Amino acid sequence: MSFALTDMKKNTITIMSLFFLYLLACSRALSTKIGVNFGRLGNNLPSASKSIELLQTMKAGRVKLYDADHEILRLLSATKLEVTIMVTNEEITGIAGSQDISDRWVYEHILNHYPDTMIRTVLVGNEVLSYTTTDQDRQIMQDLVPAMVRIRASLKTVGINNIKIGTPLAMDIMESTFPPSSGRFKPEIVDEIVPLLDFINGTNSFFFIDIYPYFSWAEDPLCISLDYALLEGGPMYTDPGTGLTYTNLLDQMLDSVFFAMAKYGYSDVMIAIAETGWPHDGDLTQHGANRENAAVYNRNVIRKMTAVPPKGTPARPGVIIPTYIFSLYDENEKLGPESERHWGLLNPDGSPVYKVDLSGKAYKT
Repeated sequence: MSFALTDMKKNTITIMSLFFLYLLACSRALSTKIGVNFGRLGNNLPSASKSIELLQTMKAGRVKLYDADHEILRLLSATKLEVTIMVTNEEITGIAGSQDISDRWVYEHILNHYPDTMIRTVLVGNEVLSYTTTDQDRQIMQDLVPAMVRIRASLKTVGINNIKIGTPLAMDIMESTFPPSSGRFKPEIVDEIVPLLDFINGTNSFFFIDIYPYFSWAEDPLCISLDYALLEGGPMYTDPGTGLTYTNLLDQMLDSVFFAMAKYGYSDVMIAIAETGWPHDGDLTQHGANRENAAVYNRNVIRKMTAVPPKGTPARPGVIIPTYIFSLYDENEKLGPESERHWGLLNPDGSPVYKVDLSGKAYKT
């Protein structure tokens, strides 16, 4: 090992130690309750009221919607579920261009339900930085942070200061994820990422990421151990840049995002997982998409994220990472390969695809 590399490791550890205390202090105010993504792209799904009953039976602590449906928000007012709602991509440009439109959105979708419904987060858009093909896509990208600023101003005007504002991004925003210390964002979206990080940092919110070890493993099953992807152990990996040792692919991917943020001076921004999961069925060529693997992955994620004290990641030990499992149901109207319609924890009739305890208590060791 060269002196320069040793020095780099020492400097990295020193920098980390400075913000660990800050992150741990922030974590004390967070909950380790697991959330579930409640998508509704299916023509055979249970009613909203039945779905909310099922979420409670499953011991979910949070639920994330892909819109701000009034019926569901009204029904959630009778529960203790923490709720995340979403501004759709199509609404972003209008909100970004008008405080009045933003105010009306907040009045209609939040004030009509809050505080009886425990709305805790507003996500503006969904994977906005992944869509760059059309002029409209690029306009929405440019309008993302201005829309978030508008929503925050609307909330402050009515005296609401405890609702976080964020936006979920896909892992395709990353140019490099391996080794984790080389993590960096794609250069073509830096003009959008930096203002976003500045907003998140300034409002003490989260960098929400949709993160799927399944896809990384499926792209390279010969080089990535299935056990490593499933959080089952397997060969460990040591990052040569930091000396940090990784025992699973999820931690490796999360830390690559952390190091990418740190490269722009945002080393203390907290991460939340907006989506993660494993498909339980797929095409004949999708060998890893089966019930056994899905059950193992989701149980291990729940065990990890509900651990007390929290485990964090090698680069952020002891830090709580709010996590939402994808998804509540199989959604038969989703497009793409067969696996896209088989991420659900529940069948369309409400029966479990496999046993899962979202409280994590069943998986404590």
